[in-house]
Amino acid sequence: MTETKFNLLVITGPTAMGKTRVAAMVASSINGEVISADSRQVYRRMNLGTGKDYNDYMVNGKMIPYHLIDIAEPGYRYNLFEYQRDFIKAYRDIVSRSRFPVVCGGSGMYVDCIVSGYRLAEVPPDYRLRKELEGKSLEELTEILKKYKKLHNKTDIDTVKRAVRAIEIEKYCEEKRELVSDFPSLRSLVVGVNADRETRRERISQRLKQRLEAGMVQEVESLLAEGIDRESLIYYGLEYKYITMYLTGDLTYDEMYRRLEVAIHQFAKRQMTWFRGMERKGVSIRWLDTEMPTEEKIGKILTWLKE
Repeated sequence: MTETKFNLLVITGPTAMGKTRVAAMVASSINGEVISADSRQVYRRMNLGTGKDYNDYMVNGKMIPYHLIDIAEPGYRYNLFEYQRDFIKAYRDIVSRSRFPVVCGGSGMYVDCIVSGYRLAEVPPDYRLRKELEGKSLEELTEILKKYKKLHNKTDIDTVKRAVRAIEIEKYCEEKRELVSDFPSLRSLVVGVNADRETRRERISQRLKQRLEAGMVQEVESLLAEGIDRESLIYYGLEYKYITMYLTGDLTYDEMYRRLEVAIHQFAKRQMTWFRGMERKGVSIRWLDTEMPTEEKIGKILTWLKE
């Protein structure tokens, strides 16, 4: 591609907006490779539920290389530190081969940790601290955690186990301050793909129906059959949560469908809230309407890259 001041392109936005196809087509035009920024597409055999649209990577008969998809086993809890570490490795690999990295995904925290350059510490288990906290109630652990930070993230205090881990991380960071020191210097062009509220709702509902018809229930059934425990699948949220609850008898099919559809709409709204928060922090996101013809979207992005 021609010279550009940017060394990273990010395609983001809420779910069901067609981000992958846009990213793959732009990558095809600029000798690029795609790095996923999706917190669930890292898991193998979790395909329909996470929206791995493999066919979208095929452009003009050629498969666009992609990274950070299918790199972890279901049941594992991949975290933000691991993502940032793996992103840096993938980024450097792509650049070393004189190709252009294109990040694609709607996990706001994953996108944010790249473009804002979070400095994340890998926190080992502190067994002595765990022993000290053993037997404390969730309320007591919550009070301890409050001494370290404001509790913006309520998932930290969902369970005793999570609260203990949150305290462990905060204590470690306070004492060690060990950070990711080799984060590359990024000049990111961030492009968001979105639609008006009604169009977004229609696309989400249509996509859910298509995935269920394609065998999403059977996908979750297979994961349960191979021994992935119920709690792990529920932890992954959305499709995996509600379909697991249906398969284990907590919900009827109609209840599952209705609640899942509502949950995905709410998730898309939270995604947009996160992206607006990034903009308030100073991250420039250039928005494109998903209804715009694909070639026009690609043209705009290529023009922006040439600025």
